[in-house]
Amino acid sequence: MKQTLTTKSIDALKPAEGKRYEVRDIKTPGLQLRVSNTGAKIFCLSIRVEGQRRRIRIGPYPIVSLADARRRATEIARDIELGMFGHEQTQQDATAPTLSETISLFIDRYAKPNTKDWKGSRSILGKFASLGDTPIDMIRRKDVVAVLDGIVERGTPTRANRALAAFKKLMNWCIDRGDIETSPVASLRPPTREVARDRVLEGAEIAALWKAADAEGFPFAHFVHMLMLTGQRRGEVAAMRWSEIDLDDAIWTLPAQRSKNGRLHIVPLTDAMVAILKSLPRFIGSDFVFTTTGVTPISGFGRLKKRLDDALPEATEDWRFHDFRRTASTGMAKVGVLPHVIDAVTNHKSGIVSGVAATYNRYSYLEEKRDALARWGETVSTLVKSNDGKLATAQR
Repeated sequence: MKQTLTTKSIDALKPAEGKRYEVRDIKTPGLQLRVSNTGAKIFCLSIRVEGQRRRIRIGPYPIVSLADARRRATEIARDIELGMFGHEQTQQDATAPTLSETISLFIDRYAKPNTKDWKGSRSILGKFASLGDTPIDMIRRKDVVAVLDGIVERGTPTRANRALAAFKKLMNWCIDRGDIETSPVASLRPPTREVARDRVLEGAEIAALWKAADAEGFPFAHFVHMLMLTGQRRGEVAAMRWSEIDLDDAIWTLPAQRSKNGRLHIVPLTDAMVAILKSLPRFIGSDFVFTTTGVTPISGFGRLKKRLDDALPEATEDWRFHDFRRTASTGMAKVGVLPHVIDAVTNHKSGIVSGVAATYNRYSYLEEKRDALARWGETVSTLVKSNDGKLATAQR
């Protein structure tokens, strides 16, 4: 778009819808005003230097006025014509990288090499897509707050907290690299006060979820059943490999690189778990136990939960897949399993067993863990078979 820029016309320019746009000034050749989707406006000069088209950043409006931008553009054009403009000043598009570009770099150069859940980081930073075309040094605190407010309004306040934490990490990484001098979200408090979740599924809910999962068929029915019986983390079960399983010795060895806490974990397999695994079809050339493609493990847990929700009684209180883990721990405690054995089953760092003892005890507790999971499996079986879904008196 080309027009004679005026202060009034610049103030009237609306934020970009999607990708940023440029307005070229008719009065000063090469002078452009770039407008982002947050409404930020930056003056640049598009000009040839030694035969190559360059874009030279002049500065943000209104800190740099229209008169200042025209004056500076004329000075740069004159210096280039006289050969007085230094090469260090001719960086193409010298504006800072956009947020989208910065997130891509952050994922490739920091998250992938240093974190296991880099895909999760990429996903949650995607919540800031509306700021994607904004230069990283032009993002304002209120821009971030607006995104967080939107997440809260959609009914997921804890996700807003996670989004802020991820954005803070990104900004701190940018500071370390020298991309920005200060973080726009420094000292910004999480938008929601979190309360530790203590949801434990009732007996009737366990039975209802088990039966609702039955209707899913392969692979989701088997995945949900294994998740309930093992008490392990959702991602660990979903990405289970055949190479990790020894059906003869009834053991699942979860390697340290796949474990959330970075420790190798031995999970004894009960008869019920072995029966589930033996019933599963295998994809030729694939190591994944739960897969629909043979190339990647299952996903779409949000859609799966919605389908299960639709099959449950309307009065069912909100639940999450992670509640299976807490429910299994509570259920094992109810039938007399000792706390340190429960920690060993769930690969949880509680401080009860730590240090060198923890390294060796993960093996020495193998039979205790097998017994604990067998007792929990019997409890689940009883609940599923019962008509009212309540624990028998002897199991309380």
